[in-house]
Amino acid sequence: QVQLVESGGGLVQPGGSLRLSCTASGIIFNSYTMRWYRQAPGNQRELVALISLNSNTIFPVSAKGRFSGSRDDAQNTVYLQMNSLKPEDTAVYYCNAFNPDTYGNYWGQGAQVTVSS
Repeated sequence: QVQLVESGGGLVQPGGSLRLSCTASGIIFNSYTMRWYRQAPGNQRELVALISLNSNTIFPVSAKGRFSGSRDDAQNTVYLQMNSLKPEDTAVYYCNAFNPDTYGNYWGQGAQVTVSS
């Protein structure tokens, strides 16, 4: 059974930082591209970070320069470091694992991030 478990969400003031973690089980973690998405109420789910098999990272304009991503294959864990947070970053953040060879695609349950003073 595949599980992706996010942690590290919460309430933070504008300008603050949070680090999200996502730990996977039931998959061969180093075969999966890891992605972080977010979804705010009334909005579509959007990609905020991609961490490739060899730890290269890609970010959209909205996150570039503020967010960073990394993975620890020994711990089956991917991280999203978010700095200089803004109220518009408020959303549920989801971890996604995608296998480019088998097209296996799995989601975590989501972690709420609220940026507010």
